[in-house]
Amino acid sequence: MSLFFPSFFEGNEYFIDEKVQFLKFGNEYRVYDATGFQIGMVRQNVPGWHKVLRLLLNKKMLPFQLAITDSNEQEVATIHRGWTFWMSKITIKDGSGNDIGYIRQRFTFLKPKFQIFDTSGQQISEISGDWKAWNFNIVDPGGNQIGSINKKWAGLGKELFTTADKYNVSIVPQYAEDRNKMNIVATAITIDMVLKESK
Repeated sequence: MSLFFPSFFEGNEYFIDEKVQFLKFGNEYRVYDATGFQIGMVRQNVPGWHKVLRLLLNKKMLPFQLAITDSNEQEVATIHRGWTFWMSKITIKDGSGNDIGYIRQRFTFLKPKFQIFDTSGQQISEISGDWKAWNFNIVDPGGNQIGSINKKWAGLGKELFTTADKYNVSIVPQYAEDRNKMNIVATAITIDMVLKESK
């Protein structure tokens, strides 16, 4: 269990809404809770040299970094991928820059799969589903469903969501293991960015 568990990860419902930017190189998403309150942001950090390479190389080969911040602009987690030529290993770090887990990405036709591991290499969950229908299940190693990702807003005011990609991440209230939940939520709320960078 982690000694410090950011309040950002205490919730069970996350509503992700992409912020549209013209001529953008990086992606940016707002994160809301079940009441419609903005609890944070997810941003893609794209250095200048990276912007040049994105014009020359296939972006799915390039490294990327996604930063998750809370409502006070404090970084609570980051997602890192290095250079890759096929299915990649993606590292998850906490707000202090410590490794807390990693993701192994697998693909079948339109059905991506993300296996999430802790730092000891133990698998803690798997996210899989239908990319086209945008419907994913989150299961623990025993195959029990502990969450989902979909385009349903569960009654949250639709007027909040007026931009491009929008989705809901739901974690069952009974699931509250600190580092495991941080790994799972960090992966789930950045899944659209990771998929876009892998296309």
